[in-house]
Amino acid sequence: MTVSDQTQPTPPGHAGLPLIGDRAPDFAAESTHGPVRLSDYAGRWLVLFSHPADFTPVCTTEFVAFTELTDEFTARGTALLGSAVDSVHSHLAWTRAIEQKLGVRVPFPIIADLDMRVSRAYGMLHPNTSATAAVRAVFVIDPEQTVRAVLYYPMNAGRMIPEILRLLDALQTSDHDGVSCPANWRPGEDVVLGAPRTQAELEARLADDSVKLTDWYLATKAGTAA
Repeated sequence: MTVSDQTQPTPPGHAGLPLIGDRAPDFAAESTHGPVRLSDYAGRWLVLFSHPADFTPVCTTEFVAFTELTDEFTARGTALLGSAVDSVHSHLAWTRAIEQKLGVRVPFPIIADLDMRVSRAYGMLHPNTSATAAVRAVFVIDPEQTVRAVLYYPMNAGRMIPEILRLLDALQTSDHDGVSCPANWRPGEDVVLGAPRTQAELEARLADDSVKLTDWYLATKAGTAA
């Protein structure tokens, strides 16, 4: 990707909502760990996620759950970055309360998005839900700063953090091995091969003893162990 490609505006039709395959919008913001930019995370995976508000029950359980699995994300070369339309002082007071009341120290930064620039750039504000509080959005961004997955959850349903880890595993496995991951896939399980595009590819597929062939277009092989 050239510099000129990187500076192209988001195509009309989905302004404010980065889609899978789009370059993730850069930003500069204050956080609980000081100033932060998206470009600070270039070269590694990033899970950027928003929550509706500090000092709320479901959000508190989510931050505990993210914290408990921080080492798992780190092992996958992935950073965590939270965001909400709240101040740095509110974030700091909330994370301190989590540590004091629940014994959990939140190790990753939380963006103080009072001007809502990050929320608007990433389509985290859904007007029919709230004009000032972000929904539970998750953006998985790869080392080239391309959006690879987007998840949205309503305010009254907490996220399943192990599923975000599983999704990350699937993306990294697909990139590394040139395969796809089937429904309910977990690391180490069989992966899916792309359908043959030519007669020669089909004949090679049929002759490959390592491939489990269900039909000419549906084939799997053993996945890499976790």
